[in-house]
Amino acid sequence: MKKAIVIGLGILALSSTVPAMARDYRHFDRRGDRIDARLDRRGDRINNHLDARGNRINERLDAKGERINDRLDALAAKARAEGKNRLAEQLDRKGDRIEAELDRRGDRIEDRYDNRGDRADRWYDNRGDRINSRFDNGGFFNRWWWGRN
Repeated sequence: MKKAIVIGLGILALSSTVPAMARDYRHFDRRGDRIDARLDRRGDRINNHLDARGNRINERLDAKGERINDRLDALAAKARAEGKNRLAEQLDRKGDRIEAELDRRGDRIEDRYDNRGDRADRWYDNRGDRINSRFDNGGFFNRWWWGRN
C-alpha cells in the first residue's frame, strides 16, 4: 500500500509539472520565425535570380533587334543613294518589323521569368507562414498535449 501511494504521488507530481513545462513555448516560436525567415530569403533569392535572368535575355534581344535594324537602315540609305526608293522603304519596314518582333519576344520571356520568380517567392512565403503558425502556440508537443488544432 505504501508503494502504491508513493507511486501515485510521483505520478501526480510529474503530471502537474509536465504541462507547466510544456507551456513555455518561446523556443518553438523562435524556431518557427527562423524557419520562416530562411524560406522568405530563399524565395526572394530565387525571384531576384529569375528577374535578373529575364532582364538579361530581354536586353540581349533588344540589342540584337537594334543591330539588325541599324544594318537594314544602312542598306536602305545605300539603296536611296542609288535611286531605289521602293527597296529602301521595304528595307526600313523590314528592319522595324524585326526590331519590334525581337522586342516583343524579349518582353514575353522577361514576363515569363518574372511570373516564375513571383510564384516561387509566394510559395516559399506561404510555406514559411504555415510552418511559423504551426510552431506558434507551442509547437507540435503542446498542441498534442493540450489537444489544440
